Amino acid sequence: MSQPRFALDNAETRARKLPSPWAMFLSGFLKRPVMVGSIIASSKAQINAMLKVPDWPNVKLFVEYGPGVGTFTQAILDRLPADGTYIAIDTNPDFIEYLRIKFTDSRFVPVHGSAADVEQIVAEHGFEQADYVLSGLPFSTLPKGVAPAIAAATHRVLKTGGAFLVYQFRPKVRDFLEPHWDRIDYSIEWWNIPPSHNFFAWKD
Repeated sequence: MSQPRFALDNAETRARKLPSPWAMFLSGFLKRPVMVGSIIASSKAQINAMLKVPDWPNVKLFVEYGPGVGTFTQAILDRLPADGTYIAIDTNPDFIEYLRIKFTDSRFVPVHGSAADVEQIVAEHGFEQADYVLSGLPFSTLPKGVAPAIAAATHRVLKTGGAFLVYQFRPKVRDFLEPHWDRIDYSIEWWNIPPSHNFFAWKD
């Protein structure tokens, strides 16, 4: 696999030469529009709405699908316990390299791969299950068959008592959640552009 265009030899130099988050986000959207939910980053209110749910002191493994340029990353790391692990999975190698350079916290593990392979990825990093999974992937525009596969794999990888935290601009994601989860909490975050449909699917 070829190296992303901004990957340089020296780590310190790479950090200084990183593109702006906006430039990276726009580039990713233009390359793969069906895999990027929006070119507008989530608001602080939206980040807090999604991250207020986990029982953070007891989180051992937190997984995120489609971290992009890390809109949620620092907020997750700020809440994660010292012995916790945070795996971020993205299909865009440029995003993954960007995250590796920008966030050097040892608890953070960016992975180039598909959310549908979350069970394998989690196992490869020494875990059996995840406490919580966060996703902003645009389920309604993913290639055929991908959204159901991700939903099924996520339900399997979650521990009992864990939750799948999903934020979307369309409520259609419920169609993919209901076959697997009986308890799905729902809210709308109006202080986001556009307003976000937030789903919290609990594995009871």
